[in-house]
Amino acid sequence: MRIILNAFSFLRDKLRLQGIAHIEAPMEITSPCDVHRLISLLGLKPEDVEAVFINRVIMPKETLLNENDRVALLPPGTPGSYRLMLGIKKV
Repeated sequence: MRIILNAFSFLRDKLRLQGIAHIEAPMEITSPCDVHRLISLLGLKPEDVEAVFINRVIMPKETLLNENDRVALLPPGTPGSYRLMLGIKKV
């Protein structure tokens, strides 16, 4: 199954060090795969990723990925007001 991966902030550095493309990067993964498994496949720790967007919508990490999903991984540290606007944090 193919997805498109985007990573932000220090996640880009971690993936770059492993030679993993991370900006609009096509990626082949085996199905079924949820976000937790994707994080592991990328060599990241669960706490490295605070939020995930799938097809531009914030989703739980338990979400199963589908063919051609666009996945964006955000690390902790997004400024407070943006956390509310993006739906990472609820009021």
